[in-house]
Formats: sequence, structure tokens, C-alpha cells
Amino acid sequence: MAKSPKTRWHRLLGKLLEVLLVPVGIEVHTEFPVMANPPEADILLLRRYQTKWSEAQLKRLPDGLRDSNAGHILLEFKYTESVSLTSFLQAIGYDFFYKRSRGLTDHQAQTFLLSAKTVRKITLDRFGYLPTDKAGVYRSENPLLTSVPLLNLNELSNQPQNAYVKCFASRAKEKQAAFNALKKQNDMSCFSTKLAWFLQGLWNHWFIKGGYEMKTELTPEQVTEMGKMWGDVFLSTLSPEERLAGLRPEERLAGLRPEERLAGLSAEEIEKYLRKLKKKTEKKRK
Repeated sequence: MAKSPKTRWHRLLGKLLEVLLVPVGIEVHTEFPVMANPPEADILLLRRYQTKWSEAQLKRLPDGLRDSNAGHILLEFKYTESVSLTSFLQAIGYDFFYKRSRGLTDHQAQTFLLSAKTVRKITLDRFGYLPTDKAGVYRSENPLLTSVPLLNLNELSNQPQNAYVKCFASRAKEKQAAFNALKKQNDMSCFSTKLAWFLQGLWNHWFIKGGYEMKTELTPEQVTEMGKMWGDVFLSTLSPEERLAGLRPEERLAGLRPEERLAGLSAEEIEKYLRKLKKKTEKKRK
């Protein structure tokens, strides 16, 4: 009996990071060579060209990544697999060969291991990983792994910057908390239409369809299409203020007739604004 195609979860995480980070100047690559004639690698690459993260970028990067000064960030993502010796060997290999092939130092490039499943304490102890001051972020005392931090998605705090990657946590409770954190954000500037569609598609897959294993590979394109289909359901849960949050004034008014734009304003308010606009126009002419 033929096996069902395996969903490449790093591509789904990569798509989420792409629609989230590219608008603020961070390149995201899901398929790239770690070295010459490389084997297939389930790894993502984030590229920053500025000397440090901008405020807009920091809002979208999870704990651990946002604390790194490297301009090249490699992410090895484990969704269905538990972290094991093989995971660490792969991370070390990716880290070494990527830096060597591009002539980069440890300060210029860094590899992170992201685990959707909670990493067992026996595994953490075996490879020298200790918790940091950031929940869910671990660093190793093992000389071979000191440059490879570990992010346990189930344990990351529910701060807004962590919510995006926590959508891929293995525990339904943590996924739910992540989506709730995103919904409650006061700053909606991160949300583009594509990002909203993709997040809604993930929500639909995990909480409406139950996250069951599909007979075909679940692709980023399919997730986005699901999000489009269920977009009205998501919007119906938002208040008018939440729907308009993050839009510029001209975007909020787009498509409205003149009388609709002025609805709710008194004649005095309209006249006052027109006088102010006239004065401003006259100053520009001078």
C-alpha cells in the first residue's frame, strides 16, 4: 500500500514567516543549498541586511531569534519528529557547512532548532541544554552545541512576538493561546491580507478539521485557500474597531460615497474643516 505524501511542515512555517517578515525587510527562503551538492534539508533561512533588527522586525520575531545579532538565521524545524541525536547532528552540520561555504563567522550566522513537541528533560540533560531567562528558549553547555539554541514552541510565553511561531506548537492548548494572543493584539500593523488568510487556514485545519493527517500533502497554497474560504467566519468574530485597526484613514474610507464619508458630521464641523483646508491650500500656493 502506497504511503500518503508527507507534509513538509517547514514549508508551512516558512510561508507564515514569509508573509510576516518580508514586508519588514527580512528575506525568507524555504529551499536553499546549505553546501555544494547538498542533501534535501528541512531548513529555513532568514536574511537581514541591516546591522541590527528594526523595531518593526522585532515585533514579529520570537524570543531567542530576536536576541541574536546574526544577519543569517537558519531554522531547523521539527514538527512531527521528537528532537533526538539526529536533530542535533543535522543542526551542527547545517551550521558548519553554511558558514564555511559562504565564509561567515559565528557572529554573522546562527542556527536554531525549533521543536513543536515538548523536548523531554532527559534529552535536554543529555545534550547540556539549560533554560534561559526567556521561557521556552534553551542554550547548551556542550561545546559542539553552544551556538545552536533550542526553541520549545509549547513553552514560549504568550507575548505577541511569539504567537506567530506558537501557531505550530504541538499542544492544542498552546495553539489556541497563540491564536487568542494574535486576535487580542492592539497593534494590527503586522496583519496583511495574506497573513490573515494563512493564519485562518491554519486555524481551520487544526480546530475545525481537527488537524487530521491528509491523504495528500498539505501545502502553503492549500492553507491560504482554506483561509480565503473561511475569512468571513474570522471577520465575523471581530468588532468593527478590530476590523479597521491597522488601516490608514484613506484605506478605511476607500469605496465610500462622499455622503457616506461625511455621515455623522454636523454642518458646522464640515464648514470648519473646509475653512481649514482652504487656508492650507492658500499657504501652499504662496
